[in-house]
Amino acid sequence: MAVSKERWWTLPLSAQMGNIGSEVGRAAKWQGKDEAAFWGAVTRALELLDITREDKRWKKRQPELNRAKEVFSDAVLGGEEYGSRLPELENYFMKFAIRQF
Repeated sequence: MAVSKERWWTLPLSAQMGNIGSEVGRAAKWQGKDEAAFWGAVTRALELLDITREDKRWKKRQPELNRAKEVFSDAVLGGEEYGSRLPELENYFMKFAIRQF
């Protein structure tokens, strides 16, 4: 189920990043175990990252958001460029979610 930009853009950055982290965690869980579940989570995480990057409130955070997408993509493809791994990226994203509470 796709999220609307309008709804997504009402969330604070911490909630957006935490939700992305949930998808990154799902991708990590299914990597090498269930190809369909893995790619579904990857697709969803990339979709959420793109919608977050379009959110005008985070204009000053664009370099960080762009890098997050780049490093996530690297991890999905095996971490050849940066040595990225999905479990470590899940920790990065989930730290935002923890800030909400």
